[in-house]
Amino acid sequence: MSKRGWLLFAAMSVIWGIPYLLIKVALEGMPAPFIVFARTAIGAAVLLPVAWKRGMVRPALKQWRYIAAFAALEIAGPWLLLGDAEQHMTSSLAGLLIAAVPFFVALIMWRLGDRSAVSGTRLAGLFIGMAGVVAIVGLNIGQVQVGRMLEVIAVAVGYAIAPIIADRKLVGVPTLATITLSLTGVALLYLPIAAFSHPTHLPKANSLAAVAALGLVCTAAAFLLFFALIGEVGPAKSSMITFVNPAVAVAGGVLFLGETIKAGIIVGAPLVLIGLILSTLRKGEAGDAGDAVATPAVQQEVAAATP
Repeated sequence: MSKRGWLLFAAMSVIWGIPYLLIKVALEGMPAPFIVFARTAIGAAVLLPVAWKRGMVRPALKQWRYIAAFAALEIAGPWLLLGDAEQHMTSSLAGLLIAAVPFFVALIMWRLGDRSAVSGTRLAGLFIGMAGVVAIVGLNIGQVQVGRMLEVIAVAVGYAIAPIIADRKLVGVPTLATITLSLTGVALLYLPIAAFSHPTHLPKANSLAAVAALGLVCTAAAFLLFFALIGEVGPAKSSMITFVNPAVAVAGGVLFLGETIKAGIIVGAPLVLIGLILSTLRKGEAGDAGDAVATPAVQQEVAAATP
């Protein structure tokens, strides 16, 4: 991997590992629905001109129904549920529960007829990873309400279904167009909600900075950098950032929010990370030639694991 590739990889590993921390900070000054609106509005304001200039918007609108379904499962529902759940749990716990996305993807693809999704090392990774998730949830019962943890699991399910919709129904639509139109649509949807759920007082500077970072860095800049990373190292190597993101989420919560590492994380986190590695291995990933072009499936699979 080139120096530029390593820099992009490191940047994406951090950028898509810190949203849980930022959401936690933003919640100190504003309600979850308002955060969803602010983040999507900021992201759309940055990405829409880029997608429009590249001529992606109008052709993509022909598939608006599937884009709307993708947006509902990837952004509109999950970001609200995640914000609501993080009011009652640590950011590190939320980040680890979201790491269950690839496991749900494998199960859904198996149900849709793709037997390779749960074969060989992938099947072993699926069981190990799900055992880690069960350990995280089970050992946190009593400290965190089950309903709150189920909210995050529901987010992971949404993140698992969304890329399958993109892969099967939005093959001809550039990923940038899908994300841009999704952010724009959700921002418009949440506009009237935000009008009635806006903060009653000016939030503290750290909350405002967290929302700005979520929109500018973790949404707009993240997707642009993600596409650059795919172009530099290929989709297979790019997908490896999903192994690092949960660790960054845990480290961020401990270092910056003073969160303590509970027994559930100590037991479950290593199992989740091992399961991630095994369950996402693909044949032919070692070759660089096959990495030259990113398929919509690979792009969306990684993007969907992003809070």
